[in-house]
Amino acid sequence: MKLAPLVAALAAAAFAQSDAGSPPAETEEEHFRRVTSEAGPSPADFAQALEEHLAKFPETPQRAAIERAIVQAAIDGGDRLRIVRYGESVVEREPNNLIVLERLTRALLDRDDPAAAAKAWKFASQFERVLRKLELERPPENLSRARLRDELDQRFGKAFVYQARAKGNLGELEEAVKLARKSYETYPSAEAAREAGRWLARLGRSAEAIEAYAEAFAIPDENRTEEHRAADRRRLRELYLKEHAGEAGLGELLLAAYDRTSAAREARLAALRELDPNFGRTDPLEFILQGLDGRQMDLRALRGKVIVLDFWATWCGPCRVQQPLYEEVMARFAGRDDVVFLNVNTDDNRALVAPFLEANGWNKLVYFESGLQQLLKVTSIPTTIIFDKQGRLAGRLVGFDPARFVPILSERIRRALAAD
Repeated sequence: MKLAPLVAALAAAAFAQSDAGSPPAETEEEHFRRVTSEAGPSPADFAQALEEHLAKFPETPQRAAIERAIVQAAIDGGDRLRIVRYGESVVEREPNNLIVLERLTRALLDRDDPAAAAKAWKFASQFERVLRKLELERPPENLSRARLRDELDQRFGKAFVYQARAKGNLGELEEAVKLARKSYETYPSAEAAREAGRWLARLGRSAEAIEAYAEAFAIPDENRTEEHRAADRRRLRELYLKEHAGEAGLGELLLAAYDRTSAAREARLAALRELDPNFGRTDPLEFILQGLDGRQMDLRALRGKVIVLDFWATWCGPCRVQQPLYEEVMARFAGRDDVVFLNVNTDDNRALVAPFLEANGWNKLVYFESGLQQLLKVTSIPTTIIFDKQGRLAGRLVGFDPARFVPILSERIRRALAAD
């Protein structure tokens, strides 16, 4: 967390006298500036300084903002005590704050006592309700439906895991298993499988618990540390040895778990690619671009050719100046079947493109960027990107010099054609 901007914002935020009984504005503002400037650089130091200010000025009109800042500092510093102490007030005022809701729920679950579990259940359920509302909202046009679905499913999966842990801590073990499995069905994760294994083992259903822990071990999870992975393997081995005379058969069980989890993740990926054919792709030349006229361009079909991608937008003034120069370059290579030029539009509102082309008399076969812009980190328009015949990035022109664009781009294309 960058503390300096937050301190400045709070200091400038209206430390004004709110009523006749409040301290003079200068007194509160001076105290705030002093304690925050004297605080150390860590989130814990910053949170402590803010707490000191609240203790001296409990009726400050900035209490809500300060408590939110304390919670953010606590989240950054992994301070579960402060997350719980101030988080409930924050979510009471900001019931849709997903970040605080999630961290507060997790912090309460770490306490492992019935009172905390009851609160965790309340906030985990609130977390789910907020997600249900988000699910009904219209997504931004530049966010693919697949990406939105994936992000929502990940969060729903977490909500169900937290609910499972809360129910388990409250002694409702069967309900905990159901919720953990619901989490896994929503988003197959190591966390969900592990949670199911935890409560199945408590219920004495060892064979099912072993399978769940095997799935937790088998699922690749970039958020899981080696320590967590080792713990999954250790717990799996303990349960297996209780049920069997030795480790014979454990390897086959793990292979079966790999097969199950791989199949579940592949099925999920296939479903998401029904919404967005490029979801999860990391090779730009495996992308499928959607055309303005409804046709599709599968870039895999262009392998073995030099590909020139022109990223442009209707709102881009320089793109209009560049267009005739780009056509001049295309004319230089018009006789070759091993060079392909693709016009890639980056407008958020695609409805603007056809009228723009007609109004400007551009005879362009246009494809939409379909996520390629983000993958290639195109942050400035116009940008021209060249791939050689081997599919390697061979050139990137950000912006353009009208006097030199044609010779520069032409030379880059010739180099790409000559590359081994």
